[in-house]
Amino acid sequence: MNDIVLDELFPLQAGLDEDIHSRHHLDYEMTHQKRILALLVELGEFANETRCFKFWSEKAPSEKAVILDEFADGMHFFLSLGIPLNVESYTHKFVKDQADLTSQILQTYVLVSDLLSHYDERHYARAFGSFLNVLPLLGYSGDDAILAYKAKLAVNYKRQQEHY
Repeated sequence: MNDIVLDELFPLQAGLDEDIHSRHHLDYEMTHQKRILALLVELGEFANETRCFKFWSEKAPSEKAVILDEFADGMHFFLSLGIPLNVESYTHKFVKDQADLTSQILQTYVLVSDLLSHYDERHYARAFGSFLNVLPLLGYSGDDAILAYKAKLAVNYKRQQEHY
């Protein structure tokens, strides 16, 4: 696994954000903290589906499609948080940051939390990179993540149309 290039996703996310802002009379500044909290919640939902921390359970992780769907939710909020920082291009080289999935997710929690007090491109890139580095720990590719994001994008537009 080499790189993941997310350039094409920022305009897609900006379109969804614009639709949501228009429907709900919001903007990025008004929802900044809510986006960070939503991202942390989505990260927890993702972790729950991987079951990586459930040392007390013998139940297997959810199916790949379910895990990727939760990962895509996190991608939506990461992309959305990048837009006010004028991030339009993002290429990530996968690295093994942590020894295991639990440690990687915990690191991501810390780095996302840092965005509350250090909301800048450097901290954003560190947090997003940490999140993306869970993919190889699961044996998933960048293409898996991009396809899951696009599938969830369609769901999110539909939800807005249906007043979700």
